[in-house]
Amino acid sequence: MSANVLCLGTTPCAQRVLLFRQLVMDAVNRAGTTLDVASGKSINVAKVLKVLGEPPVAVGFIGGDRGEFIRAAMTRQGIDCEFVKVTAQTRQCITVIDESAGTHTELVEESQAVEPAEGDKLMAIVRRRISGCRAAVMSGTIAPGAPVDLYFQCTRLAEAAGALSVVDAQKAPLLEALKAGPGLVKPNRPELAATVGRELEDDAAVMVAMRELGERGAQRVIVTAGKDPALAFDGRDFRRIIAPRIKAVNPTGSGDAFTAGLVWRLLRGDDLGEACRWAAAAGAANALTAPVGEVERAEVDRLVREVEVRRI
Repeated sequence: MSANVLCLGTTPCAQRVLLFRQLVMDAVNRAGTTLDVASGKSINVAKVLKVLGEPPVAVGFIGGDRGEFIRAAMTRQGIDCEFVKVTAQTRQCITVIDESAGTHTELVEESQAVEPAEGDKLMAIVRRRISGCRAAVMSGTIAPGAPVDLYFQCTRLAEAAGALSVVDAQKAPLLEALKAGPGLVKPNRPELAATVGRELEDDAAVMVAMRELGERGAQRVIVTAGKDPALAFDGRDFRRIIAPRIKAVNPTGSGDAFTAGLVWRLLRGDDLGEACRWAAAAGAANALTAPVGEVERAEVDRLVREVEVRRI
């Protein structure tokens, strides 16, 4: 089956999840469970799209043993992927879960720099693969050494190919992408604040900033806020999306699952409000699993009935 959605990300990671019954700081702690999964924002989007029945292709950089781990993990899950093999070792990130306290701590390794020629190889893959896709999702930080306007270039290619372009980024990469008029942008609240350069203390301030992104080129804007309600703007109206109340096992990657659910439903012809309903269900379903960026389809179908979408 050919891919419908191109999932681009330059900073994938080998993700280790450590679960502790009770974590004690400044002491020896022994994990009861350890999970190793392929992750990073674009990888998570691709994994969730696969479960939802929307065939993805994952593209980006991988390097070293961790990079090969990611390639092998994607292949086992039946996900099409085409990576540029780089000199720099793929990063490792760690999620520490304290089950007794209900806390989730992220330890993030920053990506190493790539060579300009490696960026050129990635763009060649995007140009070749985008023509057969109905959507392109660009997620996460751009690796040092890759062009800061990478998402601008890819958005322009997607729009020229008639594909839905979705950008989940912040600061300069997002601001550059806006110049190409992306179909949808999806920062979270801290990312939106960093992009507009000021604190956003309440929903009213967030909505003003969302309008600013629209005026700068975004056709639609969605801002997520973890377990708190997301806000959606279609260029005319705002909606508040209230996710189901759940007891999260591991919320890491839920924003990426939200993105995957959103794209899945938009490609099926849903309006933005209905697509956000399914997106919120996918995000909640991700939080119910310990592995990052993995959902059970039955949980998505169950949780969607508990999502509220309210026009503001």
